[in-house]
Amino acid sequence: MKAGLATAALVLGLASPATAQGIDSQCPPGGFNSSGGPDNTKVAQDACQKAIDLFRYVAPQLGAVLSGGNPTQSITGTLGGIGHFAIGLRGNALRASLPEVDKVVPNTRGAQQSTYSLDQKPAGLVTGDLALGVFGGLPLGLTRVGGVDLLVSGSYVPNYSRGQLDIAAPGGSLELGFGAKVGLLQESPLVPGVSVSFLERELPVVNLAGASGEDRLFLDSVRVKARSWRAVAGKSILFLGFAAGFGQDTYDSNASIRVSVAPRPATEGGTGGPIALGQKLTRNNIFGSVWITSQVLRVVGEIGRVSGGSVVTYNQFDGAQPTESRTYASVGVSFGR
Repeated sequence: MKAGLATAALVLGLASPATAQGIDSQCPPGGFNSSGGPDNTKVAQDACQKAIDLFRYVAPQLGAVLSGGNPTQSITGTLGGIGHFAIGLRGNALRASLPEVDKVVPNTRGAQQSTYSLDQKPAGLVTGDLALGVFGGLPLGLTRVGGVDLLVSGSYVPNYSRGQLDIAAPGGSLELGFGAKVGLLQESPLVPGVSVSFLERELPVVNLAGASGEDRLFLDSVRVKARSWRAVAGKSILFLGFAAGFGQDTYDSNASIRVSVAPRPATEGGTGGPIALGQKLTRNNIFGSVWITSQVLRVVGEIGRVSGGSVVTYNQFDGAQPTESRTYASVGVSFGR
């Protein structure tokens, strides 16, 4: 449950240090009226820029917890053709860095650079995977080559409401992704399984509403996709199995933001948006896994690390930067073959 709550906060919060950038052109500067007070656009500029930077900071963490490592737990080659299948369920988690948004009050007289402190806590996501054998491959000595599997992935995000955070999935809480795997070597008693794969995963589209005091932030139509390729090799020996792999992930994140700034003693309130946001980031991924095979199930543990990419923000973050290398882990079960 704690991991689930952290994931919700992670969504809202929407390896070299990021370099400060200028104010985003989607947050216009506005001006001052004849009495020296800021107009609506000026009041909302700082909140607008902070919302953009929070989105840019958190989106890579969402992509990492969505992607994970091996797309088919405990299966490193292909399944063997039509009639073969594998079903798995896993929980992915990482140690997330969540900006403490309630400790920074937006300025009402234009954008002002702030430094966010970070709350380190685990964030998790439950995903399911299905592999269906399509082609068993061609015989080559003690193995087979060129086998093909169809991959299906499912991600689940429930509706959530607590305190000053509301998350709603208007199109449903489940989202499917699809891909394929090609076997380079089919696992046999003497040969390890080796394969390459491509899989596109996606979180369900959600709308979020959050608050910092009387100020409001709305993230509408939040969409996070991860396109991943993997190369994996592994072998089962009796009831134990081991695998290692590497690959690359491209996170494609989009949302529309609106902000509402409450009146201050010296200024009126203001509103900003909607503003369309988008971020695309490519990161490297390495991982290893081990599993125990029982009569029915395989219990799988995996650990991996993502790194690389570049993200720049106007506001700063005290500690881990947006493209900090991050370690993730997962535990799951699978059956079928």
